[in-house]
Amino acid sequence: MGNSALKAHLETAQKTGVFQLTDKGLVEFPEDLQRLSANLRTIDLSSNKIEALPPSIGKFGVLKSLTLNHNRLSRIPEEFCKLKKLETLHLSANQIARLPADFGQLSALKTLNLSGNQLRAMPTQLCSLRHLDVVDLSKNKIQAIPDEVSGVQAIEINLNQNQISQISVQVSRCPRLKVLRLEENCLELSMLPQSILSDSQISLLAVEGNLFEIKKLRDLEGYDKYMERFTATRKKFV
Repeated sequence: MGNSALKAHLETAQKTGVFQLTDKGLVEFPEDLQRLSANLRTIDLSSNKIEALPPSIGKFGVLKSLTLNHNRLSRIPEEFCKLKKLETLHLSANQIARLPADFGQLSALKTLNLSGNQLRAMPTQLCSLRHLDVVDLSKNKIQAIPDEVSGVQAIEINLNQNQISQISVQVSRCPRLKVLRLEENCLELSMLPQSILSDSQISLLAVEGNLFEIKKLRDLEGYDKYMERFTATRKKFV
């Protein structure tokens, strides 16, 4: 892409606070964006070939939404964790294997999409995100839901298409969790904590495509209680 085209995008972004440049073959985060770090609220650089984010990403102090789906990112720099206004982060279809240690400092984060990456464990940093509503960890290589999950504040957790065979009973203690998606994993019915059904806030448990027949779920203790929550939630939306 020519300099004149980039310049035009930058001029527009200066007026609107929005910079969008998708599917342009970019191999790095545009250096010229630094000039707008004080007033950019939204950046979308999806479907490029960006392999790394510069440490200067931490200077985008008013950034609320960042979308970098379908790039080649393998890591997120520590400086990224300075983005205190960031509410929405889309990083699907990259090659990210772990999150920075201080990721939990993204205190405004509400929506996090890490679908289609290389995560092998559920990031415990999620427990520090007090305003998190939706987290998408589908299509990774996660094998277990750990005890720490009870600290996650999300309303919806999507773990579809992972390799999960172990679930901590603590998942039923998630204070706001209403939707838990576990489709196409490696779950035996015996590995599903009954407290998810009998003693949790969860009103939609999606477990199709695992190592048991869905109708067997109905035989578990607590299934009636789960169906009461499921039906009550459905009635709200009708």
